[in-house]
Amino acid sequence: MKKANIVELKNNFSKILMYVEKGERIQVCKRNIPIAYIVPFEEKKHENRTQLGIGKGTAKIIDDPTEPMIPEENWDMLKE
Repeated sequence: MKKANIVELKNNFSKILMYVEKGERIQVCKRNIPIAYIVPFEEKKHENRTQLGIGKGTAKIIDDPTEPMIPEENWDMLKE
C-alpha cells in the first residue's frame, strides 16, 4: 500500500488517482499519521430478488373492467 501526505496528495492528485484506478489503496497521512484511505470504487452487484407470481390471488376484480365506470345517461358528451 502506498502512503501520501496531504501536501503530496494535493500536488500529485492525478498521479495518485492513476494508482487507485489500477486497484491500489492509498493511505492518506497528516504529518505521517494515517487519517484516511483512498480506495478503488467497487460497484455492488444487485441481484434480482423478484419472484414471479408472488402476488397471485391477492386482488379480486369485482366488475367487468371493460365496462364504463358511470352510467351512459350521465355522460355529458353524449347529450349533444
